[in-house]
Amino acid sequence: MTLTILLLILLALTFDFLNGFHDSANSIATVVSTRVLSPRAAVLWAAFFNFIAFLFFGLHIANTIGKGIVDINIVDNRFIFGALMGACGWNIITWYFGLPTSSSHALIGGMIGAALVKAGTSALVFEGITKTVIFIFVSPIAGLILGLLFGLAVYWMARKSNPSKVDHLFRKGQLLSAALYSLGHGGNDAQKTMGIIASLLFGAGLLGPTFHIPFWVVISCQAAIALGTMFGGWRIVKTMGQKVAKLKPIDGFCAESGASIMLFIASFFGIPVSTTHTITGAIMGVGSVRRLTAVKWGVAGTIIWAWILTIPCSALISAIAYFIVK
Repeated sequence: MTLTILLLILLALTFDFLNGFHDSANSIATVVSTRVLSPRAAVLWAAFFNFIAFLFFGLHIANTIGKGIVDINIVDNRFIFGALMGACGWNIITWYFGLPTSSSHALIGGMIGAALVKAGTSALVFEGITKTVIFIFVSPIAGLILGLLFGLAVYWMARKSNPSKVDHLFRKGQLLSAALYSLGHGGNDAQKTMGIIASLLFGAGLLGPTFHIPFWVVISCQAAIALGTMFGGWRIVKTMGQKVAKLKPIDGFCAESGASIMLFIASFFGIPVSTTHTITGAIMGVGSVRRLTAVKWGVAGTIIWAWILTIPCSALISAIAYFIVK
């Protein structure tokens, strides 16, 4: 293994760290904003379940990223560098402005940009890209619907209960829902970096004739995303926890539970969805249970525009990075 490959693996793990850092808001915003956990306790809780997620999910998404977005035969060191620079660059930009965009789609955009500069459209695997683009719209809508359904069901069941007892019950329940969401986050997002590292190793001839994900890659990526979560992206926590909709413990429980179901289904079928899109949609769904005006739709509109721009902008940054090193 050459020094260049080692440095690229380190860059990939840096992206994974940024993924956890950027997306920690998704895992902890509801439990922090509802004051169920302190920020420090929340990030430790989320990071733990991020790390152990590999025990519960297969590696379907890692395989999709590794060979389902671009032709595996064009992957080389420069391609990986360009893809990762595009993803990291867009993550840092959106973190600075406090926008909860998708690290997953930033990585996919980075891969597309580098592939287009290197080999043109023939290098793209349109089946995998199409599935990913469709779920840019499906995952927030599914999150919204699931959050709305959970909210309606739970509010109806608790309609005659004492408000203080309901609040006490769902403060405990939110610990479970936050854990489940963090499992889904770690199981879906860490696998994207696994796919990148495995494709780098395969392109260098270090995996043999068959593409697979080595166990040391799995552990390294789960550890990196968990570490990133521990540091937390506090700018985005504020947007997710208070600017989209004001949340109570019962709302946080419903939003996290609905988003968790969507992430578990996506991970099972190997679909690299955005955990950010999913939880944001779920928060909007739960917020609208009380009244439509409870959701700050102007903020939601800004977030949606950032989602739409993620793939093309990260692809542009990636293309520039690849062109420079080429």
